[in-house]
Amino acid sequence: MRSRESLTCETDLKTGLDLARLEEADASIRSLMPEPGRAERVERAMSTAPDGPLRGVLVGVKDIFHVDGLPTTAGSTLPVDELAGPEAAAVSLLRGAGAIVLGKTVSTEFALFEPGPTRNPRNLAHTPGGSSSGSAAAVAAGHCPLALGSQTIGSVIRPAAFCGVVGYKPSYGRVSTAGSIPLAESFDTVGLLAANVSWVERVAVVLCAWWRGIEVNGPPRLGIPEGPYLEQASEEALRVLDGLGARRVALLEDIRAINAAHRRLLTFEMARHHARWFPRFADRYRPGTAGAIRAGLAVAAEVAADIRAGRAKLRARIHDAMDASGVDVLACPAAAGPAPVGLESTGDPSMQLPWTHAGLPAVTFPRGTAANGLPLGLQLVARFMDDERLLAWATHLEAAASRRVVFSG
Repeated sequence: MRSRESLTCETDLKTGLDLARLEEADASIRSLMPEPGRAERVERAMSTAPDGPLRGVLVGVKDIFHVDGLPTTAGSTLPVDELAGPEAAAVSLLRGAGAIVLGKTVSTEFALFEPGPTRNPRNLAHTPGGSSSGSAAAVAAGHCPLALGSQTIGSVIRPAAFCGVVGYKPSYGRVSTAGSIPLAESFDTVGLLAANVSWVERVAVVLCAWWRGIEVNGPPRLGIPEGPYLEQASEEALRVLDGLGARRVALLEDIRAINAAHRRLLTFEMARHHARWFPRFADRYRPGTAGAIRAGLAVAAEVAADIRAGRAKLRARIHDAMDASGVDVLACPAAAGPAPVGLESTGDPSMQLPWTHAGLPAVTFPRGTAANGLPLGLQLVARFMDDERLLAWATHLEAAASRRVVFSG
């Protein structure tokens, strides 16, 4: 397997032999969608890429984002003509900055829970997480330093943690979702998987609206959200919080109600979006996806409206708790534990859900490994639209966490 720093610039791709080796390495991981003629397309793009801050950088693109010249399947077997659309705004911004689309990365079916064929590069017997499965695995395997993902519950942060890479979910609305296949528009957020936080900062300037150059003085004041939320994580996952010197913040005592509300609104919006396809192609949907759509049809519009209104209330509650405790950033496990064995599930999204529900920015980076050798991730969450400071602080904290620590029972 090639190193994570390989294939990051134009000089790495002088011949199709380089991409042939990449395809060979990906045969067991299956992070990339099959693409005949990938080498020729990438080499043409290299020769015509505009000058910009990302010139020659290879980027994977989750297969819910439209890319001119490439089909979109959204991890499904629906006819690609039904799913076609104009190129995603995020893809166009990356290309305009000189980035090269390496290819489409595997997504779970319609970015929900039904997994694709992708395996975790850290251990092929384990899930890479989802729904941005291929994006996380492609970065972890060293195919590219960056990949686009999306998060509607935990689909960037969780696979990043499982695969041992950096994941960034911006504040809701900071990156345009235009040109992607929606799951639930109240939560859908374009995110990034990357080799390190520095790569995320470099791309956030290109993708995020209203980006401001901000410097931070020293580390943030960290808070740990104490209570029922943390009780959803395993003891092993909680050890990523050891040694942080963080304050305890009483928060999310009603996490079970938040979890249930999030899923109701998600399925409601998903069912409305799929109303154009599901009646005609129901037999092509996998059971979990079809079940979610049918559940969404049973959610009343008035209930959905109340849940939407509750997002801002939750955000305000989190901000108030942070203010009262005098903290800048909340620290928590990126996932409930290391990547589970098997490919039947993409893992538990409980550690990511409330921050997505509230639209808050989150970033994760590796902090040690579990007893089975798989990575664990530390998740940092900041106030709404405080993405700039979050990433600046994450850069400092990532450096402190760079040594590989094994937590054993």
